[in-house]
Amino acid sequence: MKVIQQGFSQIIDSLSALEADWMDDTAEAIMDRIRAVPMKTEYDRADIEALIDAGNGNDFQISKFCVGLFLGFSKDKLEVELTDRLGPGGTGVKRYQKDRDGYLDVLEELGLRDAMTATVNTVLVWSDILKERLRSGRGSAIQGQQRGRELEDFTEEVIKEVFGAAYEPRCTFQGVNGLAKCDFAIPNKAQPFILIEAKGYGATGSKMSDIIGDVDAIIGAKRHDASLLLITDGLTWKARANDLRKIIQRQNEGRITRIYTKRMRDQFKADLITLKGEYGI
Repeated sequence: MKVIQQGFSQIIDSLSALEADWMDDTAEAIMDRIRAVPMKTEYDRADIEALIDAGNGNDFQISKFCVGLFLGFSKDKLEVELTDRLGPGGTGVKRYQKDRDGYLDVLEELGLRDAMTATVNTVLVWSDILKERLRSGRGSAIQGQQRGRELEDFTEEVIKEVFGAAYEPRCTFQGVNGLAKCDFAIPNKAQPFILIEAKGYGATGSKMSDIIGDVDAIIGAKRHDASLLLITDGLTWKARANDLRKIIQRQNEGRITRIYTKRMRDQFKADLITLKGEYGI
């Protein structure tokens, strides 16, 4: 093959759009199920049962997708809500077949009947279509950002109570093995004794791989005698229990000093007070 030099204009002028159709077989099956829902001014328990049973026991995941669409829940959020209310035993077709009444009770508790009634009887105008596109696109990203920032604000509030202004937020700190980013460095980023990372699972940029990668970067850079505290939360963890175990394993191995959730605020504050005294900050 002949060696040549390519120019920017040659490549940029040859670019074309990568087309992709979002409507795969699963989406087609979901829409077929949705279209089969009869138009009614009000829906009842029998209509919920009909929605679930439309697949004749097959394609139960399609039924769950339809439930999530009516409720406006993501797949993970629906799974968490069902698990919390149904308890141990799963949320799939076998659980439904074993306890139909209990399963339908939970769907009613979640508001599925009212959601079906409201959705089917909503009179749409063109701006509603654009609003939905905005919600599923930019709106989803904004929700993630807000969840992440809310957890950071919670963490910073407790830090201020203990250390006052002796901390640096959202910074790149100097470690013995190089630089790394963290949410909070105490007392400063030049020589941090305490490093705190706030990661809400489900926040924008906070997928499992991001959380693990960010934490490992801090572990790799920090002094061995510096403490790393992780603040995390979000019901998505319940649907990703094995992922959470990976984080907890790092704590068990001593690479993370302690993991907290918002409900552990008192413990978090007490531990910060203890660390403040131990480090003489």
